Amino acid sequence: MSGTEITFAPLLPWPFLGAVAGVAVLMVALALWRGLRGWWLRGLSALALLAALANPALQTELRDTLSDIALVVVDQTASNRLSDRIAQTDTARTHLEQELAALPGVETRFVTVEDAARDQGSLLAGALAEALAEIPRDRLAGTFLLSDGLAHDADMALDLPSPLHLLQTGQSEDWDRRLVVTNAPAFAILGEPVTLTLRVEDQGAVPSGAGGMAPLFYSIDGGPRQSAMVPIGQDMEIDVTLDRGGMNVLQFELEDAPGELTDRNNAAIVQMNGVRDRLRVLLVSGEPNAGQRTWRNLLKSDPAVDLVHFTILRPPDRHDGVPVNELSLIAFPTRELFIEKIDEFDLIIFDRYKRRGILPSAYFANIARYVQDGGALLVVGGPELAGAESIWRSPLGAVFPASPTARVLDQGFRPEVTDLGQRHPVTAGLEALAPAAEGWGRWFRQIEVVAEDGQVLMDGIDGRPLLMLNRVEQGRMALIASDQTWLWDRGFEGGGPQLELLRRLAHWMMGEPELQEETLTATAEGQRLSITRRSLGDGVGDIIVTAPDGTETALAVTEEAPGEYRTEWDVPEIGLYRLREGDLTSVVAVGPQAPREYESTIATGARLGGLIEPTRGGVVEMSEGLPELRQIREGRAAAGRGWLGITPRNAYVTTDLTTAALLPGWAWLILAAGLALGAWLREGR
Repeated sequence: MSGTEITFAPLLPWPFLGAVAGVAVLMVALALWRGLRGWWLRGLSALALLAALANPALQTELRDTLSDIALVVVDQTASNRLSDRIAQTDTARTHLEQELAALPGVETRFVTVEDAARDQGSLLAGALAEALAEIPRDRLAGTFLLSDGLAHDADMALDLPSPLHLLQTGQSEDWDRRLVVTNAPAFAILGEPVTLTLRVEDQGAVPSGAGGMAPLFYSIDGGPRQSAMVPIGQDMEIDVTLDRGGMNVLQFELEDAPGELTDRNNAAIVQMNGVRDRLRVLLVSGEPNAGQRTWRNLLKSDPAVDLVHFTILRPPDRHDGVPVNELSLIAFPTRELFIEKIDEFDLIIFDRYKRRGILPSAYFANIARYVQDGGALLVVGGPELAGAESIWRSPLGAVFPASPTARVLDQGFRPEVTDLGQRHPVTAGLEALAPAAEGWGRWFRQIEVVAEDGQVLMDGIDGRPLLMLNRVEQGRMALIASDQTWLWDRGFEGGGPQLELLRRLAHWMMGEPELQEETLTATAEGQRLSITRRSLGDGVGDIIVTAPDGTETALAVTEEAPGEYRTEWDVPEIGLYRLREGDLTSVVAVGPQAPREYESTIATGARLGGLIEPTRGGVVEMSEGLPELRQIREGRAAAGRGWLGITPRNAYVTTDLTTAALLPGWAWLILAAGLALGAWLREGR
């Protein structure tokens, strides 16, 4: 293939030639005005002279014709794999390949669109833009999308030089039902109902009789399922109550409806953090001592704590002659605190308290009942714990983890974390908080006790128990066999992690999830699952992970810290995963339960209309038959009944270029002189 065109390489600048041409036109006009018969020969002579100065040449190109390119974008995202859509897509791909191969000079290129990362949905327009960047614009004859049309980036601006067509998958009778959580708070107060708003929506050609009400099942942290009937197409409020602090996973599921496209959008997961409204703590101190302010500062520094603090300043056995009505002391409301309102407290602390005739045995028995029913009790022992008036010698002693021997050891010692304490979340890692190389500061008093039950986390003089924890039926009990923790607070000999220890201890007493001894937790970042198993035992088994489709995977864990085992796993799909190790179970949500791909599943060409209409392309539903292809001129409608068109681009590449003067310079001069001579002869005759 070749092409020829005339080019110019002027001997003088174009502005000068323009001026010469203007003068020539004036001269010819003057000759015409004077009535000279050779005016037109004068004009041709001037034109020949101007042509000589413009230096015209014939330029010949040798061209190789380039084939047109037809781009076929194949949607393989999740929504286009529903029902028989993948088979429709494969059939349409084969059909297009044959049709395009039958058109002369057309090359076919295929692009596949997979599921986007981070649940971004179907990014068809983005994949199309990337493909267009690699195709010469002057060769693109047409683009075909094999998709359900559910693109999530259809608002992207694309400048297409040729028609864009959609071959739409799906069936006219397709319908689907989905569950949407329209309102869910991120936090909930433990023990108080919280309201979530749900909505059930039907899409597509809903069969008769499928509307009305739909059964909904929901559970908290994989626990027992509860049920409710929810109206379709209306907002429905459901009240749930969280009983466990920390992150709770709420799962909602609709009963599968027969004939719907998918059940992947019939479930929803809500992660809600359970928090306590106000932690009510009762601190009962004996005679004033240096450690009282330590406990008061710790508890008052937390704005979420309501502290009730009583100190016995004037016991009944003290007779100083001052009338009671002249004292500015508050009477100890024993019955109100320890009988009527004891169950309203989350934690009770006895700091160096002894029996002084204020609390009768029945009150101590009620405190023991409070602990057994789920309450928390912390006893800080001073010399009073070892004496005859020790509260251990009351009915409260039934819940103690140790019994005092009546010995008070007054000598310096450094508290040490036991082997068990290295693994327990209350004391794990505390040694790393030592202020100096020699360790924590010393204490100077310890009450000798004999451990009978529970766990010894710290010991003191000659390995004697110093800090003990115990679970008493539903409740918790802690005993510190020393009243010297305040030395760490004052920084004596460098001090120690007093605030951290007491904070952890108080949170363990109140059942905070992160301080449980035996836990199985998991967190998800993207599609990577991080699993942590905490245990006081010497080892744990494999973690059994159940995927959303029911398949189970056993994961081995590695001990990365004393009592802390970890592993990571890239999950194969997003959804709700259940974890099990021994008697412990847990659930974790990886991504949304109903991904963006399943928010809308009914195939449609409306979303891509803004990209298709400017190119004069068309939408063809595959269920009604596949179109034939034809070539059309640029600018014409590219779609009709049963056919779609592509625009030939006639692109080429130049392989050789030759240039030859139209006439040599002397020939132009002879031609101009001959024409001027002819004008003279004609006018002089």
